[in-house]
Amino acid sequence: MARWTKRRENFRAILEGAECVHPASVHDPVSVRIAEDLGFELGMYAGSVASLTVLGAPDLIVLTLSEFAGQALRISRAAELPVLADADHGYGNALNVIRSVQELENAGLSGLSIEDTELPQPYGSGGKPSLISLEEGTAKVRAALAARHDPGLVIAGRTSAAAFAGMDETIARAKAYEAVGADAIFLVGVKNRADLDAVAAEVKRPLIIGGGGPDLADKDYLASRNVRVCLRGHQPFAAAVQAIHDTMKALRDGVPPKELAGIASADLMAKVSRKGDYDSWIERFLE
Repeated sequence: MARWTKRRENFRAILEGAECVHPASVHDPVSVRIAEDLGFELGMYAGSVASLTVLGAPDLIVLTLSEFAGQALRISRAAELPVLADADHGYGNALNVIRSVQELENAGLSGLSIEDTELPQPYGSGGKPSLISLEEGTAKVRAALAARHDPGLVIAGRTSAAAFAGMDETIARAKAYEAVGADAIFLVGVKNRADLDAVAAEVKRPLIIGGGGPDLADKDYLASRNVRVCLRGHQPFAAAVQAIHDTMKALRDGVPPKELAGIASADLMAKVSRKGDYDSWIERFLE
């Protein structure tokens, strides 16, 4: 759809630029509008937060593709901010990856990542994560690229090898995904500069990192290592849960509504709901 073109161009400009940005964690139309109004360059829509938002369930891959894509569309049509999505394992094998890319591209996302963790966790794993084979991981990235209709959509190959398989495996997988044409490499579990330096020396594609330690907090250093996006977690959703809990508890405990703390002002509510647009439409079309 033509309306997604500009935001995809903006995301590619980030990847092709010289700076590292921290995306806003978004999960619904209001959160993406807040991120856009605050001047964030990019939104991040994660599978873990989607599972909480849609199902109220932990991140155990019980969310379906249609549920994930449906929420992605609600986010995309609410604002013009580019949004990168964590599409987990593509909801199955390489054929499922093709379907995932088709649905998420049509949902207006500017980019998505496909990871090589074995998901959902198989019987008998005891909760211990593992990786699919390098060959299958590479096939999934190739399938994602082949399924893309709009060349502006960013496809990132994602690996969690750094978290539990070591840096040699991480570099091997990053280079393999780069070799088959991934637009970016998404690394999870890189904790220190030595490990990031090792990857950056071998991989030329832009890097996206998540789950980095305090050693990776300097944006200038990250930018110098070709990191263009650095995730910092999904605290906004957790903060919203706490705020709802505290407000409901206060009301249950008998606090008068006028005495509640932390309530959004009428002006902020009007802004995030785009009330001004609706007022103008009412005047133009209903009066």
